[in-house]
Amino acid sequence: MIDKIISGGQTGADQAALDVAVKYNIPHGGWIPRGRRTESGPLPSRYRLAVMPTTDYRDRTRQNILDSQGTVILFRRHLTGGSKLTRELAKNEAKPYLAVDLLINDPFETAMILQSFVGENNIRVLNVAGPRASHDPGIYADVKMILETLVYLEFLSQEKTSPLDLSLCSDPAFPDAVDAAVDLLMPDLSLKAKTKIARLNPADIKILYFSWLDHLRFRLGLDAGNRSLVKACRQQTKLSYFTIEDAVMTVIKALKCACEQACLLRIVK
Repeated sequence: MIDKIISGGQTGADQAALDVAVKYNIPHGGWIPRGRRTESGPLPSRYRLAVMPTTDYRDRTRQNILDSQGTVILFRRHLTGGSKLTRELAKNEAKPYLAVDLLINDPFETAMILQSFVGENNIRVLNVAGPRASHDPGIYADVKMILETLVYLEFLSQEKTSPLDLSLCSDPAFPDAVDAAVDLLMPDLSLKAKTKIARLNPADIKILYFSWLDHLRFRLGLDAGNRSLVKACRQQTKLSYFTIEDAVMTVIKALKCACEQACLLRIVK
């Protein structure tokens, strides 16, 4: 299992990796040039990257390679710029690296290749690199899909099951806010279920997510076009690229907080 995902914080591949880590409560980090430099301006503070004493991208690229057990470089057709530099520095430092051409391998194939690379090299801290958004506008979505597939494959390999099941209702509801979605779901949960959710390790949030994903897409009207809820969830995460699956995770995290609060109130009383 990957314990931490790091990157250089640049737009595109780097930020996709960080967003996947944040979504699944995987610790994240890495180094970024002084001033938190990216091509779109300073990196938002929600990303917990350390700041280099210099503005040189090369220095932060090397440090991220040194601070990880392995580096994956995701690219299309040719390695250029910072992606090419990452490969050369990994070679120079004799650190494991994997470079995958996304024109040759689809996202699921790439995730399987990456899973083998992680396992063979016993990688706990994975450094993710690839082109910036201005060089490859589609790289963010592809890297996000690949890493989310990797998380799913690791989830399947652990053979963990959800602490509870949700009964499928016959008709979807259409809550227009995150709190409204939580209010809708809380009555569906028994006291025992709420306690289990409250006590669930944040790192195991993926157990609820993958177990409930299809149900909540239906229950919350997301498959039927509940754009209001998607918009409300997106405003909470501040992500520019947002899917209904991301909305499901936003609701699940809010539901867990509500269960924790309910358990705390019972203890106080």
